Amino acid sequence: MSRLLEVEDLQVQFRGSRRLGDKQVVRAVDGITFGLDMGESLGLVGESGCGKTTTARAVMRILEPSGGRITLEDVDITHLGGKSLRAIRRRLQLVFQDPYSSLNARMMVREIVAEPLRVQGLYRSDGKARVDELLNTVGLRPEMGNRYPYELSGGQRQRVGIARALALSPRLLVLDEPVSALDVSIQAQVLNLLVDLRNQAEMGFLFISHDLAVVRHVCDRIAVMYLGVIVEHGTASEVMDTPHHPYTEALLSAIPAEDPDDRRKRIILEGDVPSQVNLPSGCRFRTRCWKADDACLTAPPLARLENGHAVACHHPRTGPADGI
Repeated sequence: MSRLLEVEDLQVQFRGSRRLGDKQVVRAVDGITFGLDMGESLGLVGESGCGKTTTARAVMRILEPSGGRITLEDVDITHLGGKSLRAIRRRLQLVFQDPYSSLNARMMVREIVAEPLRVQGLYRSDGKARVDELLNTVGLRPEMGNRYPYELSGGQRQRVGIARALALSPRLLVLDEPVSALDVSIQAQVLNLLVDLRNQAEMGFLFISHDLAVVRHVCDRIAVMYLGVIVEHGTASEVMDTPHHPYTEALLSAIPAEDPDDRRKRIILEGDVPSQVNLPSGCRFRTRCWKADDACLTAPPLARLENGHAVACHHPRTGPADGI
């Protein structure tokens, strides 16, 4: 498989508010590295505020990176602007979290899906047929193109959002919590649609979520983020079945068990998530970790284990997690 996306030492920083002082810096993303092959899907997971959505917006070039490098199909897009950035946007598209606010309520579905084609000057005479094709692709009847978003269910609206993202035949699809605003039964339908699209089209997925169970259904690999850094990275089965980082163990223990007789151990993290303005020294997870000791005063590197799994921890688990 050819390399689609390469992110190297990505950093995104924000200046603090006047209340905090102009010299305060929020390190939302603090030097992460990952790659994505064509036809592959990578899940970026973690609690709210860990930096995963900021990462997605930097990859999309909605946010300007403070440092590092982003390469899409061998093209450095880190600081592209103007016409060059507009041209590259055909190759990467975003599916938003909220299907209720991400669609223009004054436009019919057909107009919403056609908008990227018109912006890029690709609508022309066959635009209507292309819109019908896109609606069929996401499981909507072409006649639904004459409806307004308020006439659709949440799941149907998200399908419209996916159709809009697919209009330009992108190489990279960034999905930011695409099912978190939907009912559980509708989530399954949209996730199955995404799996089908991944198998049929030549594109890669960067899937952002706080839900590991959802990510496992869609993704080949998982990267776990905490306070702006990646703490664990591996195949979906490795991360889910044999987590090595304590933070990953805690996230997995929060997944509801399918079997009512399952008595898995629930890991409750103590303390609040530290401020991204005043980050802990050494390991960023040490203030909430039950394994922390003096060694954790030094930041652990993201190091590969014997099985190719990567973990940033001085005391990684070496076997399957108990009860997971």
